[in-house]
Amino acid sequence: MKVAFPQAPEPSEDVAERGRLLFAGPVDFVKGVVSMDGLPAPDRPEVCFAGRSNVGKSSLINALTGRKGIARASNTPGRTQEVNFFALAGRGYLVDLPGYGFAQAPVAVVQKWQALLKRYLAGRPNLRRAFALIDARHGVKPVDHEIMALLDRSAVPFQVIVTKADKIGAGTLAQTLAQIEGELQRHPAAFPQLVVTSSEKGEGVATLRAIIEGLVDG
Repeated sequence: MKVAFPQAPEPSEDVAERGRLLFAGPVDFVKGVVSMDGLPAPDRPEVCFAGRSNVGKSSLINALTGRKGIARASNTPGRTQEVNFFALAGRGYLVDLPGYGFAQAPVAVVQKWQALLKRYLAGRPNLRRAFALIDARHGVKPVDHEIMALLDRSAVPFQVIVTKADKIGAGTLAQTLAQIEGELQRHPAAFPQLVVTSSEKGEGVATLRAIIEGLVDG
């Protein structure tokens, strides 16, 4: 049976306010992890962000937190080479994963951090949801299916966040969303709602904040 993947509805005022307050509170960098034994204790709920290199992951995290420099943004693919943990008001972790796919780094380095990414996704018991970021200009690529298949096998629910929606017109965006919906039919762990975002314009930020607040406190 085909599963529909509509856009997530905008939150009500009170729900949006709870999400705003979560990110308006302390958002502190905890540590960057390069091996599984360096992970913080799984003592609170966490969500993670995964995406191809240069998909706009750092920019989206900065937009969510309202802090321009908390996650380094760069035009150089593969800038994030660690699993970076941020504490959300002491209530949960937001986790920035290494970009996958093409990256301007030595092959051995790329292989090491992508192996860490896969081990993290497969073995983190307090992970409530993964957010898989897809560039609105490109849609789902084969390398995205590799990560989504890993999430399927690990029984980790994931939700697609469409980034850079302001970079294309409404008609092209509609085509991209249809392509994403079709591709997600292959993945049983996919959460049946999309969140369309623009870090520059702030589109979808309140919705995503509310979703994360619900996962942290749910």
